[in-house]
Formats: sequence, structure tokens, C-alpha cells
Amino acid sequence: MQIYKTQAPIASPKFWLLSFFIMLLVVVGVMALLQGITVFLIPPLYNIPLDELAALLTNPDNYEQGRQAFLLIQGVGTGFAFFVAALLIAKLVDRADFGMQQQVSRYKFTGLLLMFMVMIGAILFNSLLIDINMGIKLPEFMSGIESWMRNKEDELMYMTKFITDFQSTGEFLAGVLVIGVLAGLGEEVFFRGVLQPKIQIYTGNPHVAVWLTAFIFSAIHMQFYGFLPRLLLGAVFGYLYIFSGSMIYPIIAHILNNTFTVVLVYLNKLGKIEFDLEETGQVSVLYAIIGLVLMVFALKVFNEHHNKKEINEKLAENI
Repeated sequence: MQIYKTQAPIASPKFWLLSFFIMLLVVVGVMALLQGITVFLIPPLYNIPLDELAALLTNPDNYEQGRQAFLLIQGVGTGFAFFVAALLIAKLVDRADFGMQQQVSRYKFTGLLLMFMVMIGAILFNSLLIDINMGIKLPEFMSGIESWMRNKEDELMYMTKFITDFQSTGEFLAGVLVIGVLAGLGEEVFFRGVLQPKIQIYTGNPHVAVWLTAFIFSAIHMQFYGFLPRLLLGAVFGYLYIFSGSMIYPIIAHILNNTFTVVLVYLNKLGKIEFDLEETGQVSVLYAIIGLVLMVFALKVFNEHHNKKEINEKLAENI
């Protein structure tokens, strides 16, 4: 089930290529605009001269408030940008209605508990996918591509570790806001709220829409050795949406998943637990398989719960 009501010609299947092109332009344009605005806010907020921004991007460790500056750029220029782009596409291009009143009415506490079970299972099983993905080796003739992918992965991991190396409670809370809340909200409203239903309209198949959206969602992060676990999470978020008809579930699930990682990193920083973003094998294969079973079972019950609720709603309307 999904809610994305639009009669705009651009949203019809025959204009799918044009629609995707316009979506790309809107997303890139909004990101460029908002990142540009944040760049000009950095000097007065963090006392980093404008002519040193290039140095900040390449050597952020050299700046005392470099982490806060990066969090601002990421929060406004990425997470919030996806949210703004989604609204612009839906309202101005597709002239679509999200049906928020119906989406809120389809969100229930029982569904929330089932969603927690789904995410626990997904996190456990993802540990196995992380190990598999990190161990992928390309054929010898593709060694150049593999070397480039590894270097890109190292660069992104360096930036991730820098951004999450919180030096205070304030930085930790800012990390939760940016990495957890803004990224979770913005990406879900765009990918599951707009892109997924549009692909479903174009293909007529909700499963194709879920997995193709999850593929795009994972690919745009440009983390090749984290592609499979992010693909799974994207698919889980997608099924939470189509099974319930409410974006609230995938938004909360995404926020919880991101925030959980941020909390683990911070607890490791405080010496409370041992956790390394780059470490593999942190969960045994047995627990990973148990997680897969739990995830599939909980998703099945989640779907049945909301199907039953929808039938009861329709019966009530006919009385």
C-alpha cells in the first residue's frame, strides 16, 4: 500500500525518463543552494575564513571547530536538502498529495513494536552482510577499479570517523540531530515518500519499486563496501512503507538505525563498550541467521496486522 496521489501528466509512465531527469535537477539544485548557504555561514559561526574552506574540506583535523562545520554542511546540505527537494517535487512538479492524515491514522503502537522487531533482526543479519561485502574481491583484470573503490572507501571512512569523533556531549547531540534525525527524515521522505511510489507507478510492481529504490538509495552513498547492508536496510524501509501505507514507520526506523550507530560510537569514545566502525565479525553467523528469521517473521506479521486494519477500516466505511 502507498499514498502518493497525483494526476500530473509528468507523473505518468510515458514520461518516466523526463520525470527522473527533473528529479535529479531539483535534488542537485537544492543541495547546491543549501550547501552554498551553509558555506557562507561557516566563517561567522565557526571563525573559519572563507578562503580556507578548501583546506577545511581536505584537512578538517587542523580546525578546532571543523567537526561542527562539517555537521552543519551535512545536516543542511544533505539531510534537510533531501526533505526540501522531496516537497518541491511532490507539490510543484507532480502536484501530489502525501495524504498525511491517513498516514498518521495508519501508524499504531502495535505496528511500532513490530517495527522494532524488524529492525533488530535487520541489524543482526546486516552484520553478516557487512562481513560479506567487505570481503568482496574483484577479478584481476578489474584491479584498477577495485583499487579506486578501496581508496574511495578509505576516504569516506576517514570522514565518517572524523565527524563521529565527538569531543563533548554537545557534539554528540549535534551528531544525533544531523546523522540520526535529519538524515533519517530527509532520505525517507525523498526515497520512500516520493521516489519509490513514482517507480511503482512506472513499473506497476511494488516489489520492483522497493528494491530499485533501495538500490539507488545505497548507490548514492558511494560506499561500495557497505552497499549490501545499506541495500537491505533500504528494502526494509520500503516494505515498512508499502505494508503500512505510512511513512512514519520507515522514518522512525531510519532514525533509530542511524542513531543506534552514533550512540555505539560515542559509548566507545567514552570507553563504555568496544565498537569499531571498520571491524567485521562483531556478530556470529548464528545470531545473524536468527536475525534474518526474526526480520522476515516480523515483517510478515507487520504486513498482516496492517492488512487486517485496512479491511476493518473499509468495513467501517461501508456501515
